[in-house]
Amino acid sequence: MSRHAELITEHAPGSAPVTGSTNRNPPELSLWSLLLEDLRTHDNNPFEQGFWAIALHRLCNWRMNIRPKILRAPFSLLYRIAFKWVEWTCGISLSYTVKLGRRVRIWHHSGIIVNTKSIGNDVHIRQNTTMGVTSRHRLGVLPTIGDRVDIGCNVCILGPVTIGPDAIIGAGAVAIQDVPAGATVVGFPAHVVGQPSAPSSHN
Repeated sequence: MSRHAELITEHAPGSAPVTGSTNRNPPELSLWSLLLEDLRTHDNNPFEQGFWAIALHRLCNWRMNIRPKILRAPFSLLYRIAFKWVEWTCGISLSYTVKLGRRVRIWHHSGIIVNTKSIGNDVHIRQNTTMGVTSRHRLGVLPTIGDRVDIGCNVCILGPVTIGPDAIIGAGAVAIQDVPAGATVVGFPAHVVGQPSAPSSHN
């Protein structure tokens, strides 16, 4: 199998064929520590659908440490089944190819599609949110979400946009252009309201 074919066959079902051949979990924590932190982020409630989606994401990235690929194959098959189960039962589609930061919180469930280059630390995502491409002809052109971004419900973040740290994306906004750090944006297309707040000083 060619390198290109490997990358395509291992990407999450329905997502763009982006590189997913390495473990992209935050390297400073072990898998177990990451899962415990994610559980705390979701109020220590193991029944939070957002926690299920993120836990599956962490586990699927961890499996990339298993070499050679033939030994990883059973885990990849289980991932595909679990991915569809989370997608069908929780309405959350979070591709393992997304580079996901720490303490990301997915509030509520349903209608959530997350396909980005990366998502920073301490990001909040709410229901009926889509992050991804603007066209099926530009599958690799994805958004980048900075640290501490707060994303309201019914939001679309599409294309090669960068959402700066500490930005707030208001409910129902459609972001198709870069959003400055600390800015609050609303509307379609999303536009800045008020003055950007000072970036947060915490890590």
